[in-house]
Amino acid sequence: MVSVLLPYRDAEETIGEALASVLAEDVVSEVVAIDDGSRDQGFSRVESMQDARIIHVRTSGVGVAGALREGLQHARGDVIARMDADDVSRPGRIAACAKLLARDSSIAVVACQVEATGEVTEGMRAYVEWQNAIVTREEHARAMFVEAPVCHPATTIRRSALESVGGFRDAPWAEDWDLWLRLDAAGFGFVKIPEPMLSWRQHARNVTRRDPRCSIERLREGRATYLAPRLASMQRPVAMWGAGPTGKRLARELERHGVRTARFIDIDPRKIGRVRRGVPVIDRRDVDREHVVVVAVGARGARDLVRADLLERGFVEGRDFIAAA
Repeated sequence: MVSVLLPYRDAEETIGEALASVLAEDVVSEVVAIDDGSRDQGFSRVESMQDARIIHVRTSGVGVAGALREGLQHARGDVIARMDADDVSRPGRIAACAKLLARDSSIAVVACQVEATGEVTEGMRAYVEWQNAIVTREEHARAMFVEAPVCHPATTIRRSALESVGGFRDAPWAEDWDLWLRLDAAGFGFVKIPEPMLSWRQHARNVTRRDPRCSIERLREGRATYLAPRLASMQRPVAMWGAGPTGKRLARELERHGVRTARFIDIDPRKIGRVRRGVPVIDRRDVDREHVVVVAVGARGARDLVRADLLERGFVEGRDFIAAA
């Protein structure tokens, strides 16, 4: 059984189209529409839609994670599909995702590629392009500490996996990435349908633009919170590739979780031989597989160059190095 969770607040202009787009799929058994403290006519719009599959829930304005927790209590499905009130789900999205979930119990999340519409910034365009290029389980695992590799409203989630890691919860950083990191830490996999099956509407009110939990600083905190235990379990000294601001700030955050950087790696000859945070900066050719390398470079395209360099020298991603920026 597939239940759709659709929280909304002050979305009277778009909620009708969003809701209709998921109700168009026969595989959808119910849509739990959670009015999270709307002050407009959004609830009336939803109430006026004549479909017995709609379950109406109202909250006082508890935020997305709180609304999803409330909605989950009313949902009966063992598969939970997500949808947001200002997006449009394309025909067959939920059915295709649910079918992939049914094939492999180790997969917790099936997403699809998205098309960003509306007021799309250059940064968001690059982010969507990066997300859409991540398709396989292995690619999602490699990308998990870089940024959120899936778009939350484009996902379909196995309920048992969701509940096993604590469900939807508030976090000091982006709540969706926190969920993905928890599922990844528990050993669950992610895959993506390589087809844009959701129109992801961008505008100034998007949470990613206005919520401080989506700031670079907060995301770095979240990254370090989940990366630190992964590194500790590998029982090797850490070499941070990136002696610039990105690497140094991540090293500082990891220290707060008990993981200290043993070496910094850089390609800039002006930095090699210097000391950063009390440890030496070494040339890339001097790092060996006795270390686990954390790749934290800020320049666009640099991560792929570093990955190629390490792979060529026999380092195995996930075992010998982890991309984290």
